[in-house]
Amino acid sequence: MTEEQLLQAVRDLARYRGWLAYHTYRSTKSEPGFPDLVLVHPRTGQVVFAELKTATGLLSKAQQGWLAALRVAQSHRLSVHVWRPADLASGLIGRVLTPTASAAGATQ
Repeated sequence: MTEEQLLQAVRDLARYRGWLAYHTYRSTKSEPGFPDLVLVHPRTGQVVFAELKTATGLLSKAQQGWLAALRVAQSHRLSVHVWRPADLASGLIGRVLTPTASAAGATQ
């Protein structure tokens, strides 16, 4: 599965479950390393930052820096992830994108 296919699958699932999804279409003029997706659930206030990679894709130093900084800020309403196709197949992405009233149990 390519990153583009994974992006489309995650966006479709997120929208189906009521999330607002943001993805920078052309990131060439954006800060290097910012995560691929920012998802917000308007009912629960949950926020998800997700970097999407192929099964063998590697994180750049800039991506590692952004994810590390966001994890410091992580709380029960904000979660930070690196997702790969296996995470979609295993149901992990679906579990994260299931809105919860308490938003408890955020994973990395």
